[in-house]
Amino acid sequence: MEEREMSGTGRGATVWLTGLPSAGKTTIARALEKRLREQGRRTEVLDGDEIREFLSAGLGFSRQDRDTNVRRIGFVAELLASHGVIVLVPVIAPYAASREAVRERHAKNGTGYLEVHVATPVEVCSRRDVKGLYAKQAAGELTGLTGVDDPYEAPAEPDLRIAAHEQGVEESAAALHALLTGRGLL
Repeated sequence: MEEREMSGTGRGATVWLTGLPSAGKTTIARALEKRLREQGRRTEVLDGDEIREFLSAGLGFSRQDRDTNVRRIGFVAELLASHGVIVLVPVIAPYAASREAVRERHAKNGTGYLEVHVATPVEVCSRRDVKGLYAKQAAGELTGLTGVDDPYEAPAEPDLRIAAHEQGVEESAAALHALLTGRGLL
């Protein structure tokens, strides 16, 4: 780890943005990514939908499959972070135990990890319905929607809680940037 940091890449970290579908996780991550790139930082967004397509194809949405998906993403994030990349992970990760396993792996390897809860209420997420999931669930075309008919275990003590329904995207990204700065990761 020390050798990688000395190579001039800077210190890496994983910022896991958890929250309900359509909470604003990816939008906030992309805004922060832009800001970090403008500052010359190496950054990568591991979007949950892209990961499902390319890294976790074949996994369903059972508790075990969701746990496997989160751990795979966590492994990739930790690997990138160990090479000086600020990794932004806008992935629901509905189970606290899965998120904790990722945090522990990062800690074991000396890599920074921050958990951010994008705490948008389900009613607001349902109105946003970016992917049409809430409408499909209401019409009986979809079951297992996180936070509606499948569990979502909100973080009890996240490193940051963002009320994305009460503040704009840039304000949310600025709060994340301040967290990274305050923790010595920028």
